Amino acid sequence: MGSDAARDSLTLAMIKTIVKLAIVALIANAIWRLGSSYVSFYRFRDSVDEMALHSKGKTVEEMKDKVLDLAASYEEPLDADALSVRRDEPHLIIDGAYKKKVLLAPGVEYAWPFTLHVDEMVITPGKPGDLNSP
Repeated sequence: MGSDAARDSLTLAMIKTIVKLAIVALIANAIWRLGSSYVSFYRFRDSVDEMALHSKGKTVEEMKDKVLDLAASYEEPLDADALSVRRDEPHLIIDGAYKKKVLLAPGVEYAWPFTLHVDEMVITPGKPGDLNSP
């Protein structure tokens, strides 16, 4: 009878360990998938920031189209209606928001919100002869 109790105790301990490991695996999976979504978002935002920095001579509509092209290339579901591009000289301001579906666990998908805000100062370089001599 004693060996049965020890065996049951060992089996119960193994089941508890397996359940704990499964929970840890689910949490690690969710963190990995959410982290991957954020890495993609930050790469997209950095590309938009770089594009805005070099936007001299471009119209607001051209910039909006380029942001939407970048969103598509990074697989970010940014809709044209949720995107705002405006100039407030010397700034170019780009705002947008969207929700991206993230598979947190098998069968558990969540629409995670992302917000894009880029404010770049675009300065037109002057000609050397334009400087006033002291």
